Amino acid sequence: MLWTQYWVPIPKSREAISFTELDITENKIDELLRKNIEMICDEEESMLVVGQQVRNASNGRSDLTAVDNNGNIVLIEIKRDPKDIENRKEAFEFQAIRYAASYATIADTEDLVNKIYGPYVEKYRDEFDHPSLTSSELATRILNDFLAINNVVDQFNKKQKIVLVASDFDEQTLSAVAWLNDSGVDISCFKLTPYKIQDTLVFNIIKILPLNKYTDYYVNFLDKSATTKKQKTGLTKRVLPKIDAMLEWGVVKPGDNIRAKDRKEKAVLLENGLVEYNGDILSMQKWLKGLYGWSSIQTYVFAVHEESGKTLAEIRSNYMEEQSQKEI
Repeated sequence: MLWTQYWVPIPKSREAISFTELDITENKIDELLRKNIEMICDEEESMLVVGQQVRNASNGRSDLTAVDNNGNIVLIEIKRDPKDIENRKEAFEFQAIRYAASYATIADTEDLVNKIYGPYVEKYRDEFDHPSLTSSELATRILNDFLAINNVVDQFNKKQKIVLVASDFDEQTLSAVAWLNDSGVDISCFKLTPYKIQDTLVFNIIKILPLNKYTDYYVNFLDKSATTKKQKTGLTKRVLPKIDAMLEWGVVKPGDNIRAKDRKEKAVLLENGLVEYNGDILSMQKWLKGLYGWSSIQTYVFAVHEESGKTLAEIRSNYMEEQSQKEI
């Protein structure tokens, strides 16, 4: 069965199916996200996966561990379907908070490498280059480079971030997460819905929390008939215009050279928004991920338009600001 993912809503004619019905375990979802962590990244966010199924001192086990471009350690917890959440003895969000608390004790990058990242690199050694380095040496190099390039060496693990992933969430979990967010805890919920179309399994990924107005998800315990309010405008990931729109605007053109930020490597932009590099046709995300060795990368921040010397993020921002000024 082909595993792929959709970033746009599935046509209404397609009905969602549960992971349970598909006989897909949490371990399989875990592996899907490990290899495609950009599915749960915000629009301009880089992330480095550093651990999988990590056990803490209390013998609790977190699904995925990552470091983001702000230096935060990110705890990613996965549950297949709402029944898996409801049948737990411990609340989904509270379990994640306990794990996040244990990550707060990580003193520095060396501590993370020794306890989590080094063993992770060793487990997936065939996915990494530099065979002359030990797993710990390679993990140290990748982690330090990631923090340095994102200018967050001094911000490492100042905060912890929690990401919850499931095919759907019960109202009690959403209410609790909304309150935690409103109280300053960095915790988000991503709804990962599977659809089976012929022999292909596709996913619709939507970020449903945090919202601009967290009270939209508070449960009114004084009113027994109250139900969770839904945001009228719909719930979706924040999406900025992408390369196809920039090509349409004419701010970049097919044949332009795209250079990796602070690197010598260049690729040629194609008319479909993909790039050609060393004879291979790739998405910019995949190309840049391969160059930097990260799990997910801020594509438009690290892609530099060779002809103008500006990043794609700067070009996009400038164009959108100019158009906004014209409308005033």
